[in-house]
Amino acid sequence: MPTLQRKVQGVVDELVDTGAETGLQVAVFQRGALVVDAVAGVADSRSGRGVTPGTPFFSFSAGKVMTSLIAHLLVGTGAVGYDTPVVDLWPEFGAHGKATATLRHVLTHSGGVPGMPRDIGPADLTDWTRVCSALADAEPRWRPGTETGYHSYTYGFLVGETARRVTGKPMRQLLHEWVAVPLGLDGELYFGVPRTELPRLARLEDAAPLPAAPPDADSLLAPWERQPTAAMGNDHEILEADIPSVGTFTARGIAAMNAALLDGRLLGADQLEELTAVAFEGTDQVFGNPVRLSLGYPLGRIGAPPDEAPTAFGWIGGGGSYVYADPSTGVSFALAKTRLTPHFDTALRLADLTADEAGR
Repeated sequence: MPTLQRKVQGVVDELVDTGAETGLQVAVFQRGALVVDAVAGVADSRSGRGVTPGTPFFSFSAGKVMTSLIAHLLVGTGAVGYDTPVVDLWPEFGAHGKATATLRHVLTHSGGVPGMPRDIGPADLTDWTRVCSALADAEPRWRPGTETGYHSYTYGFLVGETARRVTGKPMRQLLHEWVAVPLGLDGELYFGVPRTELPRLARLEDAAPLPAAPPDADSLLAPWERQPTAAMGNDHEILEADIPSVGTFTARGIAAMNAALLDGRLLGADQLEELTAVAFEGTDQVFGNPVRLSLGYPLGRIGAPPDEAPTAFGWIGGGGSYVYADPSTGVSFALAKTRLTPHFDTALRLADLTADEAGR
């Protein structure tokens, strides 16, 4: 699809030239073929190092597509089912009325623990045992399965500890062994970047000085859970840690991963159909917006017209990154970027362009 490659490259060049963005990667696969592999700008404004297709970007919650995939691969082994109670694998998690929570509830953000316990801060995210112990002892904000609300950072630990209890392996290892190596994507998908690889990464920057988020006693998320910052995304301890609510990847690598998901190289057709079906609809108890969720993903392409069938699934990342796949068109799309914007204008523009060219 050379026309789409030219159009996307033109848009990313324009965005950098006008100063709207500083560094971008966009990759699109359609029915298994790489049809867009576009980059523009610099990976590090301090040194002037340019973005290449192989530059990994820390992309906040867009990394949840990797987390959800690991959950589905775990189910695919037969060792656990979507309706398996979490306490069957992680008995401590049943404290304070959470014993009814299932993996399905975790994947639909309906498990009732959207926010980290207040004694957990960003620096604690590198301590897996401390975070999981705090979550096991947390009181749910609603009875599991009755409501949904964005589990910003808790999601990755809930999926990850469940997977660890079954396999004995951390999420970073499962991602490497189950996804990156089989698909030839070693060095492009990370939960926890090896220290020797840190110099390859893009350096994030805030679009403008961010005011401190005001404390909100009624919020289910702490300010640091709601507001992404470049300081956090550039912190070497955070980057090296296994925190599977966020992730580091190349656009090409994560789009290739979802392309393999769509074409049956990772999951069978029946399981793909199940994971893309509507699993929960309701009002997000964290942000107040209506949501439609499949198992592990919001459904529907961002910015899609009302008449577009909500077959796409994926995740946005704080600061403007975006990853989605659409079984109806065979499209797998990924955008990674250095500048953390408070909007998704770039993602909307490029996703719309891709949908228009590839067929809705």
